[in-house]
Amino acid sequence: MKAVFNNFMGVIAMLLLVVHTLIIGIFVFTCVFWRLVLSERLRVKLVNPAIIGVANVWLGVILWWMRNVQRIEWDIENEVELSLDQWYMVVSNHQSWVDIFALFHVTQGKIPLLKFFIKKELAKVPIVGQAWWAMDYPFMQRHSRAFLAKHPEKANDDLIATRKACEKFSHTPTSIVNFLEGTRFSPDKQARQKSPYKHLLRPKAGGIAFAIQALGARFSSMIDTTIVYQNQPPSFWDLACGRVGRVSIRMRHVEIPAAFISMDYLDNRDDKKAFQLWLHQLWLAKDAQIAELKSRPSA
Repeated sequence: MKAVFNNFMGVIAMLLLVVHTLIIGIFVFTCVFWRLVLSERLRVKLVNPAIIGVANVWLGVILWWMRNVQRIEWDIENEVELSLDQWYMVVSNHQSWVDIFALFHVTQGKIPLLKFFIKKELAKVPIVGQAWWAMDYPFMQRHSRAFLAKHPEKANDDLIATRKACEKFSHTPTSIVNFLEGTRFSPDKQARQKSPYKHLLRPKAGGIAFAIQALGARFSSMIDTTIVYQNQPPSFWDLACGRVGRVSIRMRHVEIPAAFISMDYLDNRDDKKAFQLWLHQLWLAKDAQIAELKSRPSA
């Protein structure tokens, strides 16, 4: 009976989310219109703050629902001093769509609105895709190996897009989120990669390397974030139905070595090797932390 009730509440939650998003969409498309017709100076001064405000309203309602209706059990430890006036690089493991809302839960109103690297296909999602475009979220084109074999000149497209996006971010305090694994963790993906980590996929270094090269001197902190679910990683449907359980989040400051800010990741093999080794050490520590959190008894 409880499962039936949870599923019913999930349907209600999804319907309310659609209605909420459609209402917000009116303001999103208004901002998109003015972004297209106004000069760059007015876009920066008027449209950018407006679309950020619209996004915060959309998120605020969802986060209120998560905190007061879903009553997720949050286990949060944050060692980082946060500010709305600084630049942050946020790195995290990735298991579920719920990770995104978990990150917003711990950062909303404390640091600049999180900006993610988005798959290009998601730009077509109604309302949300247009909002991402208006807020200058970088869109990534994931080419297959077969495609790259025929078009090797496209191999660095994502890195170039990252560099261009970071150049825009250099003018306004920004929080850049990078799920270094590049995809959601699963045992099958872990096996295919022959990952050396027990709870993680191999980190992808290119995107974060370019972000650090472009903005490293501005970052007040690199926030190493670890997310662990008490149960199996929840789907978005699990979130809607109230089946998330306890979520443990750990946030710590990691110093970005000064040498990486001026490195040439693309063309210098020594720089690339040193940076990848640094990420490997970061991932080993994260893997151990995940194991420790998973070993804790359920409440």
